[in-house]
Amino acid sequence: MNALALIAKTQSLIAAGDIVGAESALVELADTEGDGALMVVLEQLPPKDILAVIREYDNSRESVINLLVTPEMFARAVVIEKQYKDLTRTHLRGMMNSVIFREDANPVEFLTAIGDLEGGSEAMADYFTEKWSRIEAFARTGTFDAVEDDGEMLSESALLASAYVPPKLELDEVADQDWMQMAWLLRYECPDLFMETVMVLRAKARAHDLGLDEEEETEIDEDDGKVETGDTDRGKATPAARDDDEESAI
Repeated sequence: MNALALIAKTQSLIAAGDIVGAESALVELADTEGDGALMVVLEQLPPKDILAVIREYDNSRESVINLLVTPEMFARAVVIEKQYKDLTRTHLRGMMNSVIFREDANPVEFLTAIGDLEGGSEAMADYFTEKWSRIEAFARTGTFDAVEDDGEMLSESALLASAYVPPKLELDEVADQDWMQMAWLLRYECPDLFMETVMVLRAKARAHDLGLDEEEETEIDEDDGKVETGDTDRGKATPAARDDDEESAI
């Protein structure tokens, strides 16, 4: 099967909600024609279709797509993941950990690619949503101990300057291939993105304190292209296409 035919087949399966079938078709291509042939196809798939496959991660096995996706491909997928109405962020955290911390990857290259795109800091904030107080503590003290609730927070300039303070924790102390390692890399390797992420987390915390839910917090159009996570988790749907974003097709 040539590349164009496989792309059409993959997109058709994804549109029909058969994410497993789409991944199987891509894996079969890699098995029969090699990783190079698969990369040709991945480079031509829109971000929304790559996202549909890689967000359905499975910790029990490695996915050839997750192993081959480039930082640029991955970043374009990550920044549109919010179009899935996944309030738990389970899929986002899972796919980010599985790709960014894969054996052959340079995590900073992936984080830099995410930070270079509009929506990158929002995606990182979504990743850290459940750990926002621990991230604030890390920004302020260099450790992940919970911050005392005294209302004191570092300014934006102080946040950026904190990246150049010698770490209190060494990387190998937090190398959990999860949120602590991600936060350490952000603070000391991608300080601009870390600062932006903290600012977004603060905005989310304020919205929470005001009693705003996720929809009110983002305040987007009624027809926002979102679908219920219950459907996407069962492979029944992907975010609807939008006419104003041909690249992401969301």
